[in-house]
Amino acid sequence: MNPASPILITGAGGFVGKNLVETLKAKGFTDLMQFEKDDTKDTLAKYCARASFVVHLAGVNRPPKTDEFYSGNASLTETLIMDLEAVGNLAPVLVTSSIQAAYENDYGKSKLEAEDAVFEHGRRTGAKVYVFRMEGVFGKWCRPNYNSVVATFCYNIAHGLPIQVRDPNYELPLVYIDDVIQCICNAMDGNAVQDKLSRPICHIHPVYRITLGCLAKIIRSFADSRNTLAVPNLTDGSLEKKLYSTYVSYLPEDQFSYPLNSHADSRGSFTEILRTPERGQFSINIIHSGIVKGNHWHHSKTEKYLVVSGTCTTRLRKVSTGKIYEITTSGDRMEVIDIPTGYTHNIENTGKTDAAVFMWANEPFDPKHPDTFPLKV
Repeated sequence: MNPASPILITGAGGFVGKNLVETLKAKGFTDLMQFEKDDTKDTLAKYCARASFVVHLAGVNRPPKTDEFYSGNASLTETLIMDLEAVGNLAPVLVTSSIQAAYENDYGKSKLEAEDAVFEHGRRTGAKVYVFRMEGVFGKWCRPNYNSVVATFCYNIAHGLPIQVRDPNYELPLVYIDDVIQCICNAMDGNAVQDKLSRPICHIHPVYRITLGCLAKIIRSFADSRNTLAVPNLTDGSLEKKLYSTYVSYLPEDQFSYPLNSHADSRGSFTEILRTPERGQFSINIIHSGIVKGNHWHHSKTEKYLVVSGTCTTRLRKVSTGKIYEITTSGDRMEVIDIPTGYTHNIENTGKTDAAVFMWANEPFDPKHPDTFPLKV
């Protein structure tokens, strides 16, 4: 879609709306008509006259009175449709609904009425319409302690507050906000995937399913990771990766940083940063001038050294030979040294100031199985 096209977004100040607005701005869209709950019906009508695409996100899900379900969901949608038809605007209309539309409760019934109004508008005018039935959406900027258990768990755990897990075995269907926004943008480009049914419902994909108990355990592990230094499963597309990104967005501002446990002695210091069974251990080693560290070898453990400041000489010798290899590196030139298995090795600060060396090992150190054998180079 042309970024200069006028886009009407109702509910632009809500959770999904904020994420959509910022995404469209980043894509270069400059004419975003943002309709909010305090705006007038005249404003909505004016926006409808100009819109080249309508994204209708506004709605209510926890009103104090039952009739507000229908006024905030069904009636507002009908008003939107009438405003478009009054000026003959056949712009595509995208409406976010809920999987609750399939259930017999007031929220679901009001959402179903809104769906009906949109589908009827499409049949009556020929305008393209997209109805997305969404599962529980989670991600940054979602209001905690309201209607998202993910937001509530993330906020409370990040702030040291208790959470309630009433039924650990209860399974939740979840969709991530970035996936929601991508599916909306796909529809704006005419690439929405719709069910081939009498009601061509669109769905967000992928949908994740997780029990409440497992969800709570994973989010608690994010808070614990500052002590364990464990890294979550960051496989592309994994639920855990998306939950972690969400959790970090709820950190209090005074907890953006945290200290690490540094092991210091007369030679310098060693500080572990992160560890993971899949991707190994990451650490920073401070070495005082003239100090040699290491003089050991490994059967299976491999390492990488990167001198980020100062100057160091790394020496390596295959345990069965007497030939020594020397490599001098400094922070003036980023150069990584691989430490092969079966080579005893050390590293000496040959500069005049402290050296800082970033180190990676392909497995976290395990005192029960250290795979580290002293041997002078």
